[in-house]
Amino acid sequence: MEKLTAILIDDEISNLKGLEQKLGKLFSEITIVDTFQKPEDAIAALKQQQPDLVFLDIEMPRINGFDLLAQLDNIQFQVIFVTAYSDYAIEAFKKNAIDYVLKPIDDKDLIVAVNKAIKAIKTKKEIDNNLNLVNLLSSTISNNNKIIVPTSKGMSFIPEEEVLHLEGYEGYTKIHLINETTITSSYNLGRFEKLLNATFFKCHKSHIVNLKKVRHFENEGYVVLDNDYRIPISKTNKKAFLSLFK
Repeated sequence: MEKLTAILIDDEISNLKGLEQKLGKLFSEITIVDTFQKPEDAIAALKQQQPDLVFLDIEMPRINGFDLLAQLDNIQFQVIFVTAYSDYAIEAFKKNAIDYVLKPIDDKDLIVAVNKAIKAIKTKKEIDNNLNLVNLLSSTISNNNKIIVPTSKGMSFIPEEEVLHLEGYEGYTKIHLINETTITSSYNLGRFEKLLNATFFKCHKSHIVNLKKVRHFENEGYVVLDNDYRIPISKTNKKAFLSLFK
């Protein structure tokens, strides 16, 4: 099982020791890399390192748990708040905590909270790994004039000359091909915009066209592609589009 790292923050040493023991007994895959009683020390450490999981006491002297997080610019870890007061629950979730547990900590509550955090961590890593793979493949095969389309079944490698345009649709992207078929990707249009080369032009917030397939420009605000596909072009993009053909 993949190892995960955790940092524990609580101003009372007895609470730190107790939580450390429970985690050691219940979750062998979690390695506690550090513990802090002073929130100032924890802030300094979290600005330098990103564990997978942080157990954070809310009520601490000088700086409470919410204020501690507010002082961090880049939060990549999952947070489980630890508190003696159930009234903090709503505020905890407003701060995007994965969960919270009440003191004294019940084993069952801790197991539920940690399992939820582990699931979120694994999901995020899978998404990050997939994006890294797409970026790597994009740079590797760009000279072959193909674009990579992540789909629900894997990845498709589509020659640029087969693509008419890409259409954003409810967070997904439809890739329209010259044979009048489409491929749907779970990536949004903005993600594709970053991956595509200069052969493609975003003419509208919901459309990216293959410039090699452009056949006409209509003054009323449309680009006509092969197969008589008419794609809207926004007023703000008209000038940049027409300049490409001067």
